[in-house]
Amino acid sequence: MITIRRSRPGEGARIIEIWRSAVDATHDFLTPEDRLALDEMVCGFLPQAPLWLAVDANDYPLAFMLIDDGHMEALFVDPAHRGTGIGAALVRHGLTLHPKMTTDVNEQNDQAVRFYERMGFRQTGRSAVDGQGRPYPLIHLEHQVDWPVSGQPAS
Repeated sequence: MITIRRSRPGEGARIIEIWRSAVDATHDFLTPEDRLALDEMVCGFLPQAPLWLAVDANDYPLAFMLIDDGHMEALFVDPAHRGTGIGAALVRHGLTLHPKMTTDVNEQNDQAVRFYERMGFRQTGRSAVDGQGRPYPLIHLEHQVDWPVSGQPAS
């Protein structure tokens, strides 16, 4: 059973562990230098960020999501638990709080692009570089309110 709750002080090491393993599993397009620079930046803010966590029955974090003013800044799932619906559960939770939630996804991350499309997000724009000005194009997405929070299209 998965529960969604706010992150707590002292969970930073596990959150960084999830981030690192998820990035290593899905972001093979990053150069080693950019991966290292991102790691340094993320370690500086993520442990203190107000996150939503998906935790197992033992209250062990399996995934996290960061939402800032209706924009999902981050969604990362421990690779050992990908494909189990945890990421979708976090997104559905975010959509209950922000029905027209937006997010950005790396264009090179095909699996993530397809995931967000299945969840009812549609492209609203594109940037040639990421938020740090690196050459990793972003697709800007917004959830379509005619899609129910279940992640399935309305019939």
